[in-house]
Amino acid sequence: MQKSYKFRLYPTKQQEVTLIRTLGVCRHIYNEFLADRRNAYERCNQGLSTMEQLYQVQYLEFDIDVHSQVKQDVIRRLGKSFDAFFRRCKNGEAKVGYPRFKGKNRYNSFTYPQSGFSIFGKKLKLSKIGEIKIVQHREIEGKIKTCTIRKDGKQWYATFSVVIENNVTPVEPVTFVGIDVGLNSLVTLSDGTQIDSPNYYRNTEDELKRQQRNLSRKKKFSNNWKKQCDKVNTSHRKIRNQRNDFNHKLSRELINAYDFIAFEDLNVKNMVKNSRLSKSIHDASWSNLIQITKYKAEEAGKFVELVNPCNTSQLCSNWSKSRKIISSENTQLSSLWINSGP
Repeated sequence: MQKSYKFRLYPTKQQEVTLIRTLGVCRHIYNEFLADRRNAYERCNQGLSTMEQLYQVQYLEFDIDVHSQVKQDVIRRLGKSFDAFFRRCKNGEAKVGYPRFKGKNRYNSFTYPQSGFSIFGKKLKLSKIGEIKIVQHREIEGKIKTCTIRKDGKQWYATFSVVIENNVTPVEPVTFVGIDVGLNSLVTLSDGTQIDSPNYYRNTEDELKRQQRNLSRKKKFSNNWKKQCDKVNTSHRKIRNQRNDFNHKLSRELINAYDFIAFEDLNVKNMVKNSRLSKSIHDASWSNLIQITKYKAEEAGKFVELVNPCNTSQLCSNWSKSRKIISSENTQLSSLWINSGP
């Protein structure tokens, strides 16, 4: 089982300059090799593979020295972009999205895929950068595979991807619940319990409008414009953090209370096309809640299933008239039917 740990970094001013320059080098590599792929196809009608470009990247020289595996990871990231592009073309999707060049504010992370980083005490040692203060608020379990350094506004974070041996024995389900997600009430449980949506974005929308209006009045790329950009980014980050915190706490309560949880299998991607409801749907963040609940259930040996949303919003005194659970050979529950008809 894979898991990630995210910690806040506090680099010095000199270290922050080095981090920003490293991001600039990675962005330059991404754009340079994207242009090579595009030119090779337009001029020679021939594509370049990721392995070919990995061989070329080792000969690049820059003003700032960057760890070799960081540069290689940039090429792999570009390769994943093209793989996703070709997959969308093959599936016949309407918007395929050819990989684009990255602007200065569109490339905000780089990754050490195997080595070049280590944690000791309250410091994170990064090759070619130095020792950066890290706030490690919890111990890391499992084997660390990658370390990603990310810039979020003026803040820096380190995300460690680890592999954990999943030795949890699945529990025998005793308590069941069906959950209907919505806008007025974020979730409605099958026993009638309702939990209202916190509406973090809607509650701060007026203040955010004022901040964005002030931004539009500034001269682009001026110092005042950059300061106002930081204020807007801070507002968005606060909303995002509040929403994630709420979803983590709610999912933990659900996992502690129930062994089997059934969510509606909603097509959120199509639902947000409704211009009147898109803001509220994004603010509710149903997909994020379901995703968090899923991985917490996996750690606890419990089960989360997505069921057909047809008739799941109907209320009836005998909602649990029939409930059928089929268990597969690997002791995982494969389906759940809840008849909510009269």
